[in-house]
Amino acid sequence: MSDQTALSFANKTAPADGVAVVFAEEGPKLSAAAQDLDNKSKGLLSRAVAITGFKGKKEQTVDLVAPQGLKFARAVLVGLDKTSSYGAEDWLNLGGAVRGLLSGKEAPAAHIYLETAGGDVAPADVASFALGMLLRGYKFKKYKTKARKKDGAAGEADDRSLKKIVIHCGDPRAAGQAFAPARAIADGVTLARDLVNEPANVLGPAEFAARAKELTKLGVQVEVLGLKALQKLGMNALLAVGQGSEKPSHVAIMQWKGAGVRGGDPIVIVGKGVTFDAGGISLKPAAGMEDMKGDMAGAACVVGLMHELAERKAKVNAVGIIGLVENMPSGSAMRPGDVVTAMSGQTIEVLNTDAEGRMVLADCLWYAQERFKPKAVINLATLTGAVMVALGKEHAGLFSNNDELSSQLIAAGNVTGEKLWRLPLGPKYDKMIDSKVADMKNTGGKWGGSISAAQFLQRFIKEGTPWAHLDIAGTAMSSVDSDINRSWGSGFGVRLLDRLIVDQYERR
Repeated sequence: MSDQTALSFANKTAPADGVAVVFAEEGPKLSAAAQDLDNKSKGLLSRAVAITGFKGKKEQTVDLVAPQGLKFARAVLVGLDKTSSYGAEDWLNLGGAVRGLLSGKEAPAAHIYLETAGGDVAPADVASFALGMLLRGYKFKKYKTKARKKDGAAGEADDRSLKKIVIHCGDPRAAGQAFAPARAIADGVTLARDLVNEPANVLGPAEFAARAKELTKLGVQVEVLGLKALQKLGMNALLAVGQGSEKPSHVAIMQWKGAGVRGGDPIVIVGKGVTFDAGGISLKPAAGMEDMKGDMAGAACVVGLMHELAERKAKVNAVGIIGLVENMPSGSAMRPGDVVTAMSGQTIEVLNTDAEGRMVLADCLWYAQERFKPKAVINLATLTGAVMVALGKEHAGLFSNNDELSSQLIAAGNVTGEKLWRLPLGPKYDKMIDSKVADMKNTGGKWGGSISAAQFLQRFIKEGTPWAHLDIAGTAMSSVDSDINRSWGSGFGVRLLDRLIVDQYERR
């Protein structure tokens, strides 16, 4: 859930209590606020710096609890290294790291004196810092019950938590204005994380569709297609994946028309939403299967992105489409060897029912192009374990038919820290999914699994449509702890695609 701590901006006037955070660059070179704190404590901070060997390096801290001569409950000096080389990601990560230092146990308020040894921090960088704080403050505690007393009676919740963060900076008004869209981004990432973290018994296809429907409150037009509508459209590939489950499949279409008629055709973002993936008849191993509640992280990103675009009233026409299914084994489940006809009219031989996400996306991608004639189509999916073999959890895999779109996505990833690595497509890889009994098979075999999956998707992209596929299996769930996230679900893709839209598609 989102960080409930109130965050605001103020000038550099120092309050008398709470927790104070000040900064120093390499040297150490203390900021003006740090020097002021040192003077008021009669050199206590300087002595602590000398004793601890603090040099102002990144991640170095000096922590003073109940410092003598000060009314602060705690004072923390944080190293910056050299801020001359900082980019937006550095300020973002710094904000997350500082938020990680603050628990609220010493005092309910924290005052961050955000300045360098050289002076004020630019408002845009202050906003990035604040976004990092919000993202790090996220915790998914929905199913944590209150602590119990030894006698079994319900105990009182611990009220020693952080209630307020004030960022003191050179131009608080400009910082607040710069932070307005960042707060919307934080809300979008939070929503995506919440969806990924939910258990599958709570969030099935119908419940996920209902969560998407809530975006109407922000002005997003949302349609939910049920079984009969999907059958009428001929989305048989998507329906085949979900036919083994008692939970009916759905497709949700979210339209944000922030650029109006002058904005032209939309950019369309498509997400894989397998709310639980048991593998179907090709059953997954038991070990780690619980993680498959997160096999809808692509769809979660799409919903989070649409929420964010609407909240900040982005001047763009964007459509989000999510295919929502549950892949379960049963007497009605699709079988290896089955042949299904996708919405495009192409036939698919099912060799492995655990290669299901690409079948869901196939129909959604075709529907997106048929209905919306998009400027570009981008899909996100926790599609293959093979992409983690290649890239680990540091980069998501990028596949595309368009060099310009690829370059734009990589640039957006470098700015936000949601990094992408482009992997190849080509005729020889495409040949791997040729079938002897149908137009294609749904798996290309052991080698190059993430590439053959992307080749499968490309067969459902019309000529002339710029398209990119992001395989986020390694970055969206069971994510590596970072300065801005300690949650199982990362919300990967929301910040990346927002940056792409701001840079390339939003009306100026």
